[in-house]
Amino acid sequence: MGNKSVQKRQYILEKAKGVFAKKGFKDVTMQDIIDACQISRGGLYLYFESTKEIFLEVLKLESEEADDTFSKALTEECTGADILALFLKEQKKEILNKEGDLTIAIYEFFFANKVPAKENPVRVQFKSAVKIIEKLIKDGVESGEFICENPLGAARNIMYVLEGLKVCARTMGITEENVNKEIFYIMEGLVSDS
Repeated sequence: MGNKSVQKRQYILEKAKGVFAKKGFKDVTMQDIIDACQISRGGLYLYFESTKEIFLEVLKLESEEADDTFSKALTEECTGADILALFLKEQKKEILNKEGDLTIAIYEFFFANKVPAKENPVRVQFKSAVKIIEKLIKDGVESGEFICENPLGAARNIMYVLEGLKVCARTMGITEENVNKEIFYIMEGLVSDS
């Protein structure tokens, strides 16, 4: 794919993300994306065959962007606790962000489509985050920053709490103060008293 094609594809995905964030997944049509991009039907179908294909690519792009943001903030001097705190800070932004959020669209998509577990990008991202958090906790235990007898269990629990907060933020609302309390509780459970 040439550079111009790559840019056009990226443009379509960025516009489609806004449409999915606004309308969810189930109510989005190819025409909605055509209108948002201000391109012809043929122009869109040149790159994508369905809203499902576009949505999966949007999710992939979101995951890559999150990884890039996280990677850029890391330095070699960062400790496990520093990195975990940074991760939780980024998650807090995502939980409280009401613009461009795909949570509702993600749930609609996965309730409506049978995606094999291996191919489910949300599951893959969740498992990847659990592995990263587990490693951070293990590193923190080795350096004496954390106390934790079950780093894998703690990592899974952290991700379940964060996912629950995302759902609560979209379904019943949640304040920054409440998110801060949950993050503090997570860190408090890991930090050594010494």
